[in-house]
Amino acid sequence: MDFVSELKEKAKKAGRKIVLCEGEDKRVVTAASRIVKEEIAKILLIGTAEECASVAPDADLSGVEIVNPAASPDIDRYAQILFAAREGKVNKKTGKPEYASAEEAREYLLKDRTMFGALMLKAGDADGFVSGACHSTANTLRPGLQVIKTAPGIKTVSSSFIMVAPEGGNAYIPEGVALFADCAINIEPSGEELADIAVAAADTARKIAGIEPKVAFLSFSTKGSGNDDKFCKSVPKVQEAVWIAKEKAPALALDGEFQFDAAVSPEVAALKAPGSSVAGHANVFVFPNINAGNIGYKIAQRMGGWMAIGPVCQGFAKPLNDLSRGCSVDDIIATVAVTSLQA
Repeated sequence: MDFVSELKEKAKKAGRKIVLCEGEDKRVVTAASRIVKEEIAKILLIGTAEECASVAPDADLSGVEIVNPAASPDIDRYAQILFAAREGKVNKKTGKPEYASAEEAREYLLKDRTMFGALMLKAGDADGFVSGACHSTANTLRPGLQVIKTAPGIKTVSSSFIMVAPEGGNAYIPEGVALFADCAINIEPSGEELADIAVAAADTARKIAGIEPKVAFLSFSTKGSGNDDKFCKSVPKVQEAVWIAKEKAPALALDGEFQFDAAVSPEVAALKAPGSSVAGHANVFVFPNINAGNIGYKIAQRMGGWMAIGPVCQGFAKPLNDLSRGCSVDDIIATVAVTSLQA
């Protein structure tokens, strides 16, 4: 069984309820139909029955719960939650409160389905949230940051890609699955942010990828072999991140800073990082910035033939994931399966 099929089977057993925020998108409506038919998850689809039927007339939506915010009996409850979560916050453009009252928050929810979906998740009426097929990443993540917020002990929302080895496997990754983080959200993370990214990626590795994480903090330097103090000070930043991460998660197998070959090759690790229990055996790779991470995963994907599943959002208090606006129906289904396993 391939990795995506395994994800779906695990999601079936989890039996979660996931909200899809974009009933106006044909791909989302089609995916909702398939997800329910395949029993991957229960689906709450935000939209109207007429709208969903219009954009995807061939989709059988029996079993899909369509939620129209304008007719929802819960909208006043959600408005109170939103007002309480944002009370005292000021709109930077107007200089006025974001919501002067719960009634004003209610009016906003009638216009913003992504925020409505986030409130469903916040209220406990859904186990996970998926959006982004026809909205930007900023529009998807903003409600998460404003009302879902970060998990205890984590200050940084980040992302990871689950990398699946091509047919035939890979000599350096015997499990056939690895994680790359953060390749999509944090542009130039600080040492503390890198530590948060590492801890969250390790959790994703266990829950979603099904592997026991061995986390390598990557650099062009291995254990002080390189130094860029005169330029961008990336090596000291990664070294700081390793120290902070060990403080945050003392039981987690993590180490660095490593060049990539020292992280994956036992032979190179023996020369460059003798005595490290992670060097030569890593399966979770934390990149020093988004440049390295984004380039790295795309090289593995395009030249190495690895499948890249994600980005998987990490660090939120509840499962919330962003789709690419170029996503396919299969991409949406896989993301729902991942979100179910995060719950």
